[in-house]
Amino acid sequence: MRHPKLIIAGIGLAAVAAVGGVTAAAAGGGTSYSSATTGHNAAAPTVRTASATVAGKTETILVNSGGLPLYFYRPDTAAKSLVTGGVAALWPALTSAAPSSAGAIGRLTVVHDAHGHQVAYNGHLLYTFVSDHPGQVTGQGVQNFFVATPGLTPLASSPAPAGTAPAAPPAPGYGY
Repeated sequence: MRHPKLIIAGIGLAAVAAVGGVTAAAAGGGTSYSSATTGHNAAAPTVRTASATVAGKTETILVNSGGLPLYFYRPDTAAKSLVTGGVAALWPALTSAAPSSAGAIGRLTVVHDAHGHQVAYNGHLLYTFVSDHPGQVTGQGVQNFFVATPGLTPLASSPAPAGTAPAAPPAPGYGY
């Protein structure tokens, strides 16, 4: 019987995520994405772009090094994550002490918070969703989380890099 092992493994992953010990790559079963946190795979960007189907349309979105879609939580501020407890277990924060990007036009920063070195894109703190797999977006609009895109409008305290004019964020429920 494999089901009890899967349940126990899932509970263990949720428990570790709840205390902030799971990075987005570990939650997705992907490879390490930051030499600063693991010492491996230093060339892999923390954030990159990829195509995925979001609400029935193919969109360019932000993903982690393992290909998992990245989301932002609308109530967060540029300086503070409001994702805690059981929500944090379902939505692990993307963490890296030295994030890098490929294909993303926005600004990556690190916010030191309860999740550790949480990565932000244009001031929006980033998360993955435990139900996603690479190339699969299932968390769009769930619990006020929305898919992060390269044109995500910077928060007021996080200016855009010179020369960029990102699109405005979509209305709640659409997010693409």
